[in-house]
Amino acid sequence: MSETLEAPVMQEAGEGPAVETLSMQQALNRALAEVLAENPRAVVLGEDVGRLGGVFRITDGLQARFGEQRVFDTPLAESGILGMSVGLAMAGYHPIPEVQFDGFAYPAINQIVCQVGRMNYRSRGTLPMPITLRVPSFGGIRAPEHHGESLESLFAHVPGLKVVSPSDPNQAYHLLKHAATRPDPVVFMEPKSRYWQKGEVDLDAAAHGFRPGGSRVAREGRHVTLVAWGAMVARCLQVSELAAEDGIDVEVLDLRWLKPIDAEGLAASVAKTRRAVVVHEAPLTAGLGAEVAALVTERCFGTLRAPVERVTGFDVPYPSGDLEDEYIPNIDRILFGIQRVLEYRRG
Repeated sequence: MSETLEAPVMQEAGEGPAVETLSMQQALNRALAEVLAENPRAVVLGEDVGRLGGVFRITDGLQARFGEQRVFDTPLAESGILGMSVGLAMAGYHPIPEVQFDGFAYPAINQIVCQVGRMNYRSRGTLPMPITLRVPSFGGIRAPEHHGESLESLFAHVPGLKVVSPSDPNQAYHLLKHAATRPDPVVFMEPKSRYWQKGEVDLDAAAHGFRPGGSRVAREGRHVTLVAWGAMVARCLQVSELAAEDGIDVEVLDLRWLKPIDAEGLAASVAKTRRAVVVHEAPLTAGLGAEVAALVTERCFGTLRAPVERVTGFDVPYPSGDLEDEYIPNIDRILFGIQRVLEYRRG
């Protein structure tokens, strides 16, 4: 686990406002502090988020700054955390609960599906659920069972929920601030293997055209589109650099919003490259890659030169840490996926 947050590095972004070099951990902490400062009805709750500052120190220092009424610890009961959040939302607050690890969300599925996702509809709009559920997600930290789950397709399947996953510190900062101002429940899936990645965060990105909605092209390319989210975006960017050495120009599309999916942005990228490979850590069967592949096929069928390829985790429970590298899509598996769509020939 990480230590106390380091001091951010200040840089100048030309003649514009200062840009801070932050880790994703620091960017999320900064976003939460600003949300709490700007919205007196926002509250942060969860296991160890107060005095300790969270197991990953995302909430470090927030209780000392905003007090125990705004940032508070809860019992180790995820169903209680989400149930309390529903009550707070009904009372006019904007709760920001944390489920300490992705796999710990399972005990709260009843509250998430039956209350968080449905209450607005059930009450005909009189009881909106402005809940931003933070879920440290995916693998890559060699943790024990239930600490490396990929639950995006489960959450995305629930009517009433929005789902988002950032890929770098700048995305994390702005997407969390955006999610925490929405009137709808948002599941914010943080790639915990990227918490310590550093990058420039433009604190005034809105003035520079940053759009918090939809997907983003993380790298322009011509020959094939890699579609990914969370930690897999960085891996796909690594793959694109290696592929470029062989003359293959890879476009990397950071999906960002897993519900609603930016179908227009997805189709625009694939229409340009005519080939698509979807990369995610979750198991293959009924994973979100299947939905992405369906959308691509519906919108780009006439221009596709190969079937949509999927490079994913396997249809087994998430393995122990010593087998993690075999489970998570690696560079070689993604390169093979690119090779298959480039070499595909119709019969």
